[in-house]
Amino acid sequence: MASPTDAPARRREDLRGRAARGTVINAAFLVGFNLLGFLRGFAVAAFLTTEDYGIWGLLIAALATLAALSAVGVDDKYVQQEDADQEIAFQRAFTLQVALNGLLLAVIVVALPLFALLYGEWEIVLPGYVLALALPAVALQAPLWTFYRDMEFARQRRLQAFDPVVSLVVTIGLAAAGAGYWALVAGGLAGAWAAAAAAVRASPYPLRLRWARGTVREYAGFSGPLALSALAGVLVGLIPILVAQRSLGLAAVGAIAVASTISAYANRVDEIVTDTLYPAICAVRDRPELLRESFLKSNRLALLWAVPAAGAIALFADDIVDHLLGDRWEVAAFLLQAFAVAAALNQVAFNWTAFYRARGETRPVAVVAAATLGAVVVLAVPLLLWRGVDGFGVGMVLATLAAVGVRLRYAARLFGWGVLLANTARGIAPALPAVAAILLFRWAEGGDAGRSPARALLELAVYGVLAAACTLVSERALLREVRGYLVPA
Repeated sequence: MASPTDAPARRREDLRGRAARGTVINAAFLVGFNLLGFLRGFAVAAFLTTEDYGIWGLLIAALATLAALSAVGVDDKYVQQEDADQEIAFQRAFTLQVALNGLLLAVIVVALPLFALLYGEWEIVLPGYVLALALPAVALQAPLWTFYRDMEFARQRRLQAFDPVVSLVVTIGLAAAGAGYWALVAGGLAGAWAAAAAAVRASPYPLRLRWARGTVREYAGFSGPLALSALAGVLVGLIPILVAQRSLGLAAVGAIAVASTISAYANRVDEIVTDTLYPAICAVRDRPELLRESFLKSNRLALLWAVPAAGAIALFADDIVDHLLGDRWEVAAFLLQAFAVAAALNQVAFNWTAFYRARGETRPVAVVAAATLGAVVVLAVPLLLWRGVDGFGVGMVLATLAAVGVRLRYAARLFGWGVLLANTARGIAPALPAVAAILLFRWAEGGDAGRSPARALLELAVYGVLAAACTLVSERALLREVRGYLVPA
């Protein structure tokens, strides 16, 4: 087996094939990971009250805000660099991550009581301190970066699998035993440390602290805008949660949290494709024709998955509530639909940041994140105060449209408006006949009130078959190309 220091040469060998195979590997693992996360959040919702889930939502919002301080793209910069000695490069990046996580742990100790005071919910402090013990484990998962950089996706994902699997088992077991939101806390902690143990064992380099001032300056220039972007992204979630808790109560917070959990499954394809392509993009960042091709095809593939998935959630949200979550979650039905639509919209030009990061231009990432935050504050929050969680759903769709518009401006600088819009239309089109068929069927039947589980499953099956058939017909060439990379003749 080649040593990790041979990575630059190996990353340039058959990049198309490696990226295509990596996409399928990442798709298989990440769809599985997100399914486990979906089941974890969904199953716990069946055991917890809306108030308990609301406490969890407040806790996650607080910790995510603080965690943004450490989400400064250390891993992205490590993947992008081409230092001669990769062991030293890794140890310097690992040292920065350890320092950031240590600083964050100290900040959490001080800040959690302030968040509790802000929320008026002191119940979040103790579980927050316990969950913060996962931060050292996150730093110890840094060896996963080496496999990611070398595009050894199968090995990376196998090691990452320890987290969601262990977390699911622990969380569901404790939730069934009546542990309430503590089941989520214990599950998250156990999963993080299980993945850390696996990563440390598999690390190709010794986990050694190696400090260098030049490295700090280099990473700061690249990562500063990414840190601001991460902070803005967290505030997008935190501000509505805080407003909902203050104006509507914990039940509204719980509705927002569960809608976010379920709709996120349609939104995760961006993680699959972007994570796969980023090392390859870094390797060919000086070849514009390959960058353009990879951007257009990857975005279309993402839309081909995300739009039908989001459409299914939007069309069958009432069934999810009626037959799975229970009547107490009825308040979240429309919110589920709105979040699903927003998730589909968010796939348009979703991985544009990878191309700018590969070029070392991270400022546009911060600009778009700030625009997104502004749209949420100006559009979604007032609608939340005016029309409750349903108004918030409408506001998030409008805010997503505004954010996508700003994002497209930057993507168009690299790839052009015409091909960008045409490619987006091609990615959305195959799902439209399936959506139209279900709506026409319900209209002919006189609406969807009181739909039985059997009828809902039948409609879902028809929807899935139509969406798949239209995709196969309209995108036969693209799918055949991808299959060719995966199964060489």
